[in-house]
Amino acid sequence: MSYQVTLKTSGKQFTVNQDETVLEAALRQNINLPYGCKNGACGSCKGKVLEGQVTHQQHSESAMTRADETAGATLFCCAHPQSDLLIEAREVQGAGDIAIRKVPCRINTINKPSSDVAILKLQLPASERFQFLAGQYLEFLLKDGQRRAYSIANAPDQEGPLELHIRHLPGGLFTDFVFSTKEPALKEKDILRFEGPLGSFFLREDSKKPIIFVAAGTGFAPIKSIIEQMRTKKIQRPIALYWGGRRPSDLYMNALCEAWAKDLSDFQYIPVISDAVPEDGWSGRSGFVHQAVMADHPDLKDFQIYACGAPVMVNAARQDFLSKCHLPEEEFFADSFTSAADLAG
Repeated sequence: MSYQVTLKTSGKQFTVNQDETVLEAALRQNINLPYGCKNGACGSCKGKVLEGQVTHQQHSESAMTRADETAGATLFCCAHPQSDLLIEAREVQGAGDIAIRKVPCRINTINKPSSDVAILKLQLPASERFQFLAGQYLEFLLKDGQRRAYSIANAPDQEGPLELHIRHLPGGLFTDFVFSTKEPALKEKDILRFEGPLGSFFLREDSKKPIIFVAAGTGFAPIKSIIEQMRTKKIQRPIALYWGGRRPSDLYMNALCEAWAKDLSDFQYIPVISDAVPEDGWSGRSGFVHQAVMADHPDLKDFQIYACGAPVMVNAARQDFLSKCHLPEEEFFADSFTSAADLAG
């Protein structure tokens, strides 16, 4: 059994097979709907069902509440059609020409700029040319069939290995492997496989609006990729980067951001710390990172926002920026770093 889905705005149509979600079917047929986690935790793929019925897989309450669902909202990454559908969803322009592929890689280096962050450099085969858009992510293909997603932190046009920033989540299937001090542990020269590029978190170059980047922890990684690509392509737009962490050590590339602020004429860097202790000697901005944005920019109607980090930050930013700061919904772009625990929320 299969069903036909029609996009209201463009009139495009695609078929969803019985074992597929709406998002999976759309991507398979080169219709680019926005998405992030693909597991019901981040809310990036939220849209509306205008006609027809769907059932939902498990998803986070913060990504879509019962009230949202009653009002017709749908997480397309979790939605299985029960009839033909007419849906309301934004289409993403710019990612459709890059093929998603499975690629082998070798661990080139593992560096740890802080106690719970590792920077991995992945060396690809000499003949391999891996194309991606700045801000996109890849998924490691693990031996038991599970996957783990990490954003690419370097710009697409940079020569050399791919760069990933990985935060240690104790008990995490892959991050325990990366941070283990005894066997089994990830080592330089180990071989892994990944699939990519994935995601719709990338710069919309057709806009001239000022940009505010909002990062929490290793959510800095895809934002670093985008900023470096903007420098390479000489894209000149006013930029403010708000990077939040609990302690100053969480801002593990603070020196790089300070260098950008010195080198780039229209770039502001605002670090924000939420839980500093006296021995940190912190004298900068304090509190939640998205609230720092709101304090500086109470009216966001003329901005684009790119937010990346834990779902609690991304969801709070989305809600507050839209409801309190007049940000147009179509100008909020996000990538949530989710784990299995996020689905329980």
